[in-house]
Amino acid sequence: MQVGRTGLPSVAMDDDTGAGHVLSDFLLQLENYNPSIPDSVVAHYLNMSGFESQDPRLIRLIALASQKFLSDIANDALQHCKMRTSSQINQAKNQKGPKEKKYVMTMEDLAPALQEYGITARKPHYFV
Repeated sequence: MQVGRTGLPSVAMDDDTGAGHVLSDFLLQLENYNPSIPDSVVAHYLNMSGFESQDPRLIRLIALASQKFLSDIANDALQHCKMRTSSQINQAKNQKGPKEKKYVMTMEDLAPALQEYGITARKPHYFV
């Protein structure tokens, strides 16, 4: 295994085997993938930030990364919500609850999840 200029192991990009084949397969799959965030929305925000690309695979790759980022935040907020509601359920053990729990995301759950990613979210002063 060779070490590249960055100090990380470099991988030979053979088209028949190895990372090159995996990368080409991934790019082919991106052509048929429809992300949750439409390509036009991603392209608009990329253009607003000064990035312009005509390759739809690159736009879909960024859409996929954005979708993963939003999914991670929503999952973390759900975990905060579960912890918050489990402490409330423990306080009210005598009440018979429904079999299926329904969770409601609140700012109490979303703010700590966003804070883990360096995003500060606060309610406007007129909602306090």
